[in-house]
Amino acid sequence: MFNPRKAAQVVAYLALKAGGKLDVLKAVKLVYLADRESIQQWGAPILDEQHVSMPHGPVNSTTYSHLNGEYDLVASGWSDYLEDRANHVVAVNANVAADDLDELSDADIACMDAVWEKFSHMDKWQIRDWTHDRNNIPEWEDPNGSSRPIPLERIMTMMGVENADAQAELVKDQRRIGRLFASLA
Repeated sequence: MFNPRKAAQVVAYLALKAGGKLDVLKAVKLVYLADRESIQQWGAPILDEQHVSMPHGPVNSTTYSHLNGEYDLVASGWSDYLEDRANHVVAVNANVAADDLDELSDADIACMDAVWEKFSHMDKWQIRDWTHDRNNIPEWEDPNGSSRPIPLERIMTMMGVENADAQAELVKDQRRIGRLFASLA
């Protein structure tokens, strides 16, 4: 189940590392790469959402839609952390600090820090081009102007995760159990 509050905090954390503002294209690429890093390190992505191939490379679908204002950002809790995007830039609310990002685990932060270390020097076009290269992101497929789902199993397979199908099913089962407990609370 997608957690918009956590997704907003992921974007806010990365934007804070950039000085409080981040280009939307670069933000969505960093979020995708952080999920990939988390899969590599911990066997599961940071965010529970569909990944898709789009013309500018892979993205986390629902996070991207939130960044584009396609949801009620106040009701979802998104606007507690991030301002509405302007001129293709997302900004952290002035009163938000890293300590306020309570949805993020130490493991999440470690993955985002690793991605920031590797990619922060790239501008939005360089990171877009890097994620467009199938030598770097082999799970991405050109969607020919549309979008195509990237199943978790494919990401895991392309990253060399052992027993990728079983691992992806385990992640899905854990999320189903989490949703069940959340509905009982």
